Formats: sequence, structure tokens, C-alpha cells
Amino acid sequence: MDSKAHKNNIEESPMKLQLYSSYISPPSFSVRIALNLKGLDYDYITVSFRKGDQRNQEFLMMNPMGYVPTLKNGDMVVAESSAILMYLEEKYPQHPLLPQDLEKKTINYQAINIVASSMQPILRIPVLSYIRDNVGPDESIDWAHRHLKKGFAALEKLLKDHVGTYATGDEIFLADVFLAPYLIGYPERYNFDLSGFLILSKLRDVYLMVPAIQNAMPEKQPDFPV
Repeated sequence: MDSKAHKNNIEESPMKLQLYSSYISPPSFSVRIALNLKGLDYDYITVSFRKGDQRNQEFLMMNPMGYVPTLKNGDMVVAESSAILMYLEEKYPQHPLLPQDLEKKTINYQAINIVASSMQPILRIPVLSYIRDNVGPDESIDWAHRHLKKGFAALEKLLKDHVGTYATGDEIFLADVFLAPYLIGYPERYNFDLSGFLILSKLRDVYLMVPAIQNAMPEKQPDFPV
């Protein structure tokens, strides 16, 4: 192989994605699901909150909020799960995460926003830890239950006329990518009874059988405590 051909091969070889992640982060869980669905290989880079990695200047240069996940693709850095997922959808069209049908797409957008805007910010670990430490442990559980119930009730109502095998039909889309971490992790973590939400309970059972979700589970990640 001549030097020019060798150079072209190097230039054309895609760089491996790097995901700055934590096993305990639901938004990181969502991004791992999307990467798996799209068949994208990536390096998992642990951000340990116990060790304070989120406060390292190098990490804060990439994500000024000090949150995970953060995705690096060559010189491109994308912080925050919603932005990462939209970037992946634009950059890697294989296994589309949004339906072509406008009504179904709009339902996905609404479900995404219920999770990302109305539930995720007030159920973040720093928020619940602050309530636990400054108000009391029982109050942090009550807080989690109150907002899980409100968010899940809204999702149950939104999806009732659109649910199929998955949240918005018989294909797995972005609504499922956002929902799965909350339906799988939060009921167990906060002893929340999901049985009153028939649609979401059914979806949880389905999600647990999806390989892309199974491989993204917290216990499958390299930083999961053993």
C-alpha cells in the first residue's frame, strides 16, 4: 500500500465514540440504550461522583454543569442527554429513534419532555441527597414518590391511545429510550409501587427483555460496585 492510500485509510477510519458516564445516572442509561440500538461502539469513561470526578477541571471544560452523560466524537463534544440523543439521531440515521408519522413523533416529543423537563431535574441524586441531608430521609422518599406519581400519571394518560408493544407503537423509539431507565430503576430504588400504572408496568416488562436495554443496565457497566 502506498503512503497516500494509507493516509486516506487513516482519515476515513471513524474515531471511536467516548461516553463519559456513571452507572447510577438514568440519563447515561438512556444514552447507552440509544448507542446500543444504533449499533455504535464506544469507550465507556467512568465519572465517579464518589471520587469527585465531576468537579475535575478537564471534565468541567466539556460539561460545565458537571453532570453526566457527556459524549465525545473526535473534536465534537456534546453534553446533556437530550442533546446527545438528538445529535446521535442526526449523525447516525441507522435505527431511527423518531417515527416518520408526525402524530407519533409529537407523542414521542411530549413523553421525552415529561421525563427530561418535569421529572429528571427534580429527581436528580443531588436534589434528593440535599433533601435527605437537610430535611430528612423520609422526606426525600416522599419527594421522590410524589414526583414519580405525578410524572407517571401524565405519561400513562399521554400514551393510552398510542401504546403498542412499545410506548408509541410496535417499534422502539426515543420515548422508550427515555422511559426505560425510570421504569426499571426508580420503582426499585425508592420502593415505588408501579402496579397502578398498567401501561407503564407492561412497558417495563417489555423493556427488560430488549437486548439493547439489557446491555445498558447499570449492573452491566464497568463502574458498577461489586
